[in-house]
Amino acid sequence: MGGGARSAYQAGALQALAQILKAGPPSSASNFPFKVLVGTSAGALNATYLASRAVDGLAALQGLGDFWHGLHSHLVYHLPNTPMAKFSRWATALGVTLSARRYGAALDSMPLVDTLHRRIALNNIDLALKQGHLTALAVTASSYTTGVHWTFCQTAELQDLQTWSRPGRRAELQDITIEHLMASSAIPFLFPATPLWVDGNMEYFGDGSMRQSSPLSPAVHLGANHILAIGVGQPQRGQMGQTQASSNAHSTGRTRPSLGNIAGHAMASVFNDTLLADVEQVQRVNQSIRQLKQHLAEHHGSELAQSLPFHEVQVLAIQPSESLDALAQAHVHELPPPVHRVLDGLGALKGSGASLSSYLLFEPGFVRALMALGAKDVNQRKDELLAFFAD
Repeated sequence: MGGGARSAYQAGALQALAQILKAGPPSSASNFPFKVLVGTSAGALNATYLASRAVDGLAALQGLGDFWHGLHSHLVYHLPNTPMAKFSRWATALGVTLSARRYGAALDSMPLVDTLHRRIALNNIDLALKQGHLTALAVTASSYTTGVHWTFCQTAELQDLQTWSRPGRRAELQDITIEHLMASSAIPFLFPATPLWVDGNMEYFGDGSMRQSSPLSPAVHLGANHILAIGVGQPQRGQMGQTQASSNAHSTGRTRPSLGNIAGHAMASVFNDTLLADVEQVQRVNQSIRQLKQHLAEHHGSELAQSLPFHEVQVLAIQPSESLDALAQAHVHELPPPVHRVLDGLGALKGSGASLSSYLLFEPGFVRALMALGAKDVNQRKDELLAFFAD
């Protein structure tokens, strides 16, 4: 799963995982630990970076952390250039409005294109696939043209894979390019849509988190039977969005939500993390398979039970243990001044409004805080992870 700058959490989690595996059994001390990589939104950037470094083994996980440490907002996006913007909040807002009307997005994401070209060696993905370090890489994106949620898969020689077609979800074999990554990570309203060719037609795509009803499905289709899924959902906000209203006889105790509050809530809906719901669904199917095999073994023999073409899928899901909104609120001062002015005008720097800013905070302080949280959450589940990878 992904969520703009929030996906730095995954980099911290994977760095900590690398340290755990290095200290584990010799069989897992150096090899790249995954055969299938699937990513959505900024999670697609993480998955593709790992695929490009799979030949380096566990060093790829450490390298992903270095990738995030080197990011700044100006390397990902910038506001449209507007005369007088540095002096006037209104001039900045006018530039954003004109850009949104012209390009369908408030921000220019060309800096991210340059950054990805410089920092991800796409040619190495094919090498990792051919040498067997990796079986498949897949990234997801949502078509604005048709509404279909697409998974783009790269395998060795682009063969030996049956693509799938489900209601609202389809897959196609394609070499992953920077365009695929830009499409998957095009946060709606903020980053412009990206054109891609599917089924012989050009369609415009946006963030893969939109309409992603079954995030584990691509991994299962690609043959995974053990899945480590790292999301960037968060605990319930609690009092984050609640501020006390001024005392009067008609006070409800809460203020009316600002544009930033509403935008943050809408963005959370776009990035609604369906991961845990999908994990629960997999667990129910696993239970059904166990019960069916047990019934067949008891009444028709173990040979028939073992011949069933079904297998269980073990899923270990990791999510942030703390509020990312609260973390973002502590670091909003790091935003570039023009972006800070716009978000301040929207009321998106305080309370639950900080949720919106968290997607754009590609700044060192916030990135390090997210990575530290990811490392902490992984280290707290060290024994569970060692057992998972030892199986």
